[in-house]
Amino acid sequence: MMNQVGLVGRFTRDPVLRTFPGNRVQTNFIVAINRNYRNNEGNVDADFVTCIAWGRLAERVVTYCGKGSLVGVHGRLQTRSFTNKDNIKIYTTEVVADDVRFFILKQPENKGGTPQHNLDVTTDFVLPEQMGKTAVP
Repeated sequence: MMNQVGLVGRFTRDPVLRTFPGNRVQTNFIVAINRNYRNNEGNVDADFVTCIAWGRLAERVVTYCGKGSLVGVHGRLQTRSFTNKDNIKIYTTEVVADDVRFFILKQPENKGGTPQHNLDVTTDFVLPEQMGKTAVP
């Protein structure tokens, strides 16, 4: 069986590092991903996917990524449940990141605001804002 996910999108907010017992660290972040078609009103909709990173990967994400950073996330889907304060069982699905590639970085607001460009982007990668109008019918 295979459980793999690959996403390219932008951070919706600055990530925050959380520390757990045993010096384990984690961050969760939401990646906004434009759909490649227009809706009935002529607008491009987006999907918002929750991602989780642990350990050194979480530390790197929090250090280098801020709201608006364009990243590629590779990982696996995970579904879990919890009981909320109203005693209702809530199910959630998220991507547990194995790797996060930094394409265009925007520093978190508390670390300056100068965007950094990562030169590791392949030549055939097209940013959403560079797509011509013919790419989205």
